[in-house]
Amino acid sequence: MKNRYASHLVLAALWLMVFSISSQMMVISPILPNIATALEISKPLQGSLISAYAIPLGILAFIIGPISDKIGRRRVLITGTGIMSITLFMHAFVYDYTSFLIIRMLTGAAGGLLSGASIAYVGDYFPAHKRGWANGIVMTGIAGGFSLGIPIGTLLAEFGSFRYPFVMFAVTMMIAAVLIWFYLPQPSIRNLNKKLTLSQIKENYISLFKRPELLALAASFALMSFCVAMYMIFLPTWLTDTFKLNGYSIASIVFVAGFSGAIVSPFSGKLSDRLGRKVFVVNACMGLSIAIAMTTLFITDVWLAYPLVALAMMLDAARIGPFQALITELVPEETRGTMVSLSVTVGQLGMGFGGALAGFTYHEIGFVYNTTLAALAILLVGIIVAWVIPETYSKSDSDKMMPKEEQIGVLYERLPNRGVLVWEKKK
Repeated sequence: MKNRYASHLVLAALWLMVFSISSQMMVISPILPNIATALEISKPLQGSLISAYAIPLGILAFIIGPISDKIGRRRVLITGTGIMSITLFMHAFVYDYTSFLIIRMLTGAAGGLLSGASIAYVGDYFPAHKRGWANGIVMTGIAGGFSLGIPIGTLLAEFGSFRYPFVMFAVTMMIAAVLIWFYLPQPSIRNLNKKLTLSQIKENYISLFKRPELLALAASFALMSFCVAMYMIFLPTWLTDTFKLNGYSIASIVFVAGFSGAIVSPFSGKLSDRLGRKVFVVNACMGLSIAIAMTTLFITDVWLAYPLVALAMMLDAARIGPFQALITELVPEETRGTMVSLSVTVGQLGMGFGGALAGFTYHEIGFVYNTTLAALAILLVGIIVAWVIPETYSKSDSDKMMPKEEQIGVLYERLPNRGVLVWEKKK
């Protein structure tokens, strides 16, 4: 039994890391007008700033996943937080579109080291009956980014420079790196004595591609990321253009939304440990689809943005913890990093494509097309999860007190027979 104090330190370190990653990534959305004005970036090119971060992240995540299965997540997390601290600080020296694009690409590469490893570490460290809760706690870092990081960053950009938020997040990321160094232990590595070769990496990925439910899970991740990019990147811009809002008003809307999500995320994760993951993911996706589709119809006055954006954030927070737990539970420990990295990679491709398309649709057609495509994408996620992806864990099951090794065997028996032996039940 792990010491509760030690577990809380682990959660605190991962929370601050997720907070820093999500804040520096999402703060671009509300301060995009400031960046565009300061660096003289044309409207069609603004969406490329999102793609410049997402694509390197996806590539590095794809490479680092199998490596983390071999060397452990702790080393990857320490390296990634250290590099991102440096690249975020380098934002202080950008002077034009090209320099900003390059720095965002380097930051995205650092994010590729962290995104998959953080999810996989939760799966390594916490037992199955606590993974939903732990993921829910860690993922409140995203909501914290909405409620604290983005509002503060928006105000810093409004009254100072767009460079200030990134420097601030460089400091929080460095603190996360220190916490990880001192307080994150390395769980046992089953692949420690196995040679890591290109053929082995290829074999690991091929084994995942042979399972339809894993391909569906990865596709769902891509659609979720596409939805976020299509909806969130230009939502503050649409609100600003439609209602002539200033940075303070945008910051207050984001704060309310983030605070609402932070309340929901831990509870949905903990309940998914008891009731199962799919029920939360499916229902949250369906509700989020409706909320997104109603945005341009419902928000006819600025005050209506507060409840609707908060509702969207609550629904998104309700699905993220259970969905992260699904990713870590559908594969054995030996290939967990590989599976998470595959999901993150296709997710970032979805984010990159969505970011580029969002800029075009918003400026050339209208925000209603952004919301329509985003709503359809997240609706499709709910359908895929409901019909293709199997349930993994429920605390109400009779095996809830089994040791982790025996839970693995029971989990395999629950999965539908796909003709591929992933792991065997221990005798």
